[in-house]
Amino acid sequence: MSSTTRITVTLPSDQVAELRKLTDNVSGYVAEAVARQIRHQLLGDDLRRHEEEHGGFSDEELAAARARVFGAAGSSKGADAA
Repeated sequence: MSSTTRITVTLPSDQVAELRKLTDNVSGYVAEAVARQIRHQLLGDDLRRHEEEHGGFSDEELAAARARVFGAAGSSKGADAA
C-alpha cells in the first residue's frame, strides 16, 4: 500500500451529504476521484504535446480511437462529443 498524507478539505455541505449517501468511505471515494482527474489531466497534456509535435489528429485517427474506446457502435455516435 502506498503511503498516505492526511489533509483537510472544505466541501459544500450538500456535496458531503451526497457523498455519504454514495459511500461509507469518503476518503477512498475522493482519492479515486482525484486519481481519475490527475490521469485525465496528464492524458490531455500528452495529447496536446503530441499534436504540437505531429500536428492535429486526422478524422481517420479520431475514428479509430473512438472505435477502440467505445467499440464499433460508438464510433459514429461519439463523433460530435470530441
